Amino acid sequence: MVCALGSAVCFGAATVLQAMAARAVEPGPDGGAALFLRAVRQWRFLAGLALDGLGFLFQVAALRSIPIYAVGAALASSLAVTAVAAARLLGVRLSRAEWAAVGVVCGGLALLGVASGAEGDRGGPDALGYLLLGVAAVVLLLGPAAGRLPERRRAAVLGLGAGLGFGVVEVAVRLIDSLGPADLAANPAAYALLVGGAAAFLALTSALQRGSVTAATAAMVIGETIGPATVGVVWLGDRTREGLGWLAVTGFAVAVAGALALARFGEAPGGAAEEGTAAPSVSGEAEG
Repeated sequence: MVCALGSAVCFGAATVLQAMAARAVEPGPDGGAALFLRAVRQWRFLAGLALDGLGFLFQVAALRSIPIYAVGAALASSLAVTAVAAARLLGVRLSRAEWAAVGVVCGGLALLGVASGAEGDRGGPDALGYLLLGVAAVVLLLGPAAGRLPERRRAAVLGLGAGLGFGVVEVAVRLIDSLGPADLAANPAAYALLVGGAAAFLALTSALQRGSVTAATAAMVIGETIGPATVGVVWLGDRTREGLGWLAVTGFAVAVAGALALARFGEAPGGAAEEGTAAPSVSGEAEG
């Protein structure tokens, strides 16, 4: 659980550092790629990328030790980290309801920490790896298909796709037992991890650039928590401590609800944090 929380802290702080770096350069008329090249020269942006990498390592360690539902809820809490850091470093004003949501997230995670058992010891059905690969492929194709939808609906669909892609990564990590080249080449979960991660990043980037940050992030939180948690419980044997199943369900629901209330921090916003506008931050995660 410490690793899961460490991952959330890394992802949340990375978003704010990258937003600070992006705001320190002139946007200019030459588009997002040139903005990225200017931002990447900032030490804050590089520090954010390093935190994204460290957060992913923490995420992998957590997924190998505790149930997926606990890790998913902890990763969603990175929005609380972003909110607090944005209030301190970017001058973003949080409402009382948003400060309350930060507390709700922390309370839900505390309940999960008490109730979570060890990771499941089942490998799931043989077809699970191929199913993950299929979901990753669908997410990869989602961008062009969602382009014809109205703006808010498009952002929600792409955000949900990004959440499913990140969820594929979470489950795939559990299905990879050996890092030997031959074993990886024969394991469909390894391909699902790569395709799912790339597809999720592309879908989230498109959603944040072309629609509502709040709609995209809320849909992403739902996609990356509920589906993987269900797979972990039904197929991989994730359980709670004896007699504390109700407490784990409560903690999960509370933490995710608090994260949804902070959905506008899917990217660290500018001063006003206006709905439908995203700061020029480039973070691997509203998870990683």
